[in-house]
Amino acid sequence: QVQLVESGGGLVQAGGSLRLSCAASGRSFSTTAMGWFRQAPGKEREFVATIRQTGGSTYYADSVKGRFTISRDNAKNTVYLQMNSLKPEDTAIYYCAGRARPTLLHARTVSEYDYWGQGTQVTVSS
Repeated sequence: QVQLVESGGGLVQAGGSLRLSCAASGRSFSTTAMGWFRQAPGKEREFVATIRQTGGSTYYADSVKGRFTISRDNAKNTVYLQMNSLKPEDTAIYYCAGRARPTLLHARTVSEYDYWGQGTQVTVSS
């Protein structure tokens, strides 16, 4: 069984930074891409960033481009999301996701991912 466990969330003031981590484990775990999504109260889960396992190319939502950076450490089966210049509108539960199926394009929708973490809360105060 594949498990994704997020950590690193918390409360931060606007303009501050946080780094989220997502540790993956499980028998025969392998992915073609990893992603971060977020969900604010009363809103749908939305795409934040994704990184390919091969080549490491990345793609970001316009709302976080230039402020967030996704990276990975394959040896540790861990994906990170460095979040800088945080804004109150970044407040949400952040979810890590993994895609097992092959992909030619960057996976940017919920349905394109096969594994999900339990989420970690990020709260940005003004």
